[in-house]
Amino acid sequence: MPVFDRIAAFADEIAAWRHDLHAHPELQYDVHRTAGFVADKLRDFGCDEVATGIGRTGVVGVIRGRCHGSNRAIGLRADMDALPIEEVRDLPYRSTVPGKMHACGHDGHTAMLLGAAKYLAETRDFDGTAVLIFQPAEEGGGGGEAMVRDGMMERFGVETVYGMHNIPGQALGTFAIRSGPIMASTDRFTITIAGKGGHAAQPHHAIDSVLVASHVITALQSVVSRNVDPLESAVVSVCALEAGEAFNVLPQCVTLRGTMRALSKPMRTLIQDRLVEVVTHVPRAFGATGTIDFNSGYPVTENHPAETGFIADVAASLVGEAAVDRAVAPMMAAEDFSYMLAHRPGAYIFLGNGDSAGLHHPEYDFNDAAAPYGASLWARVIEAGLPIRE
Repeated sequence: MPVFDRIAAFADEIAAWRHDLHAHPELQYDVHRTAGFVADKLRDFGCDEVATGIGRTGVVGVIRGRCHGSNRAIGLRADMDALPIEEVRDLPYRSTVPGKMHACGHDGHTAMLLGAAKYLAETRDFDGTAVLIFQPAEEGGGGGEAMVRDGMMERFGVETVYGMHNIPGQALGTFAIRSGPIMASTDRFTITIAGKGGHAAQPHHAIDSVLVASHVITALQSVVSRNVDPLESAVVSVCALEAGEAFNVLPQCVTLRGTMRALSKPMRTLIQDRLVEVVTHVPRAFGATGTIDFNSGYPVTENHPAETGFIADVAASLVGEAAVDRAVAPMMAAEDFSYMLAHRPGAYIFLGNGDSAGLHHPEYDFNDAAAPYGASLWARVIEAGLPIRE
């Protein structure tokens, strides 16, 4: 069965929860309405424990199986926050908050885990404890790290932990995963180029910081193309340039901002070192100076081999082996589920969202037809991972 019959029976209810969350998006840790919605549902379902305020505004629901001999606990995680994007589609449940929308599908992730919670609280056909983790601030706020630092793993006895994300363009009813790095680390950088301001008609009396910045940007592109093994992956992107205000003034300084991404710690270090060298030495050749500051972001999301195989097998038991890609290419986007995987073994899996606009796009919408697949996978992970021994 690709979808549990009981979950299929209340698929419309899951969609309704998702639509409510979609209409009321909240950012980062300011997810008070969303967290309250989740906590109320978990209590209505009859969860044995509902804890709020974990990692500031996170929610954890605990469901104990009808057997308790194993004394084991599996964590399932969904993210709750939205993005600062203006929604453009005129959906019946479109965002009611200007400048905010669920453009990454976290409304769907939350609704799927709620669906699994409803099913598991009704059936309890497992031996141990299901720990349902609803996390704030995935979009740049490090909510996963905050929940871990708050002692979540120890408090609820989490032994292994799993996460899931929808992927536009991946077929509905399919899953994709890989062992090892599946999503990249990300670090932000700010570069300051200091030259000598002057009149645009007399560039020989100035040190043109814009020209220097242009050479720095070009040189930064060699960091990946000429330092990284072609069989490995890394990205350096300059995404913002701030310089001057007048058409006839050569500005004193230029500021560049961007990100670097890698799939391993050694590669992350290599790229940082090369960026420092480029920013230090290229401006010097023009008589200017360059400095770079890093703001470390999320580490590499790295799946553990045994847990990757386990959840892939569970997915195959639901949708068939042909619908599970066990060696999907890693994504260069970053994900703060990486913090949870750094503290407990587990895995992160992709769920097909079908033909939709891309993530973080103002026309994106989570596919409600994907939710029963995700909720069924979560339910089966608990039942298969915590089997009852008769």
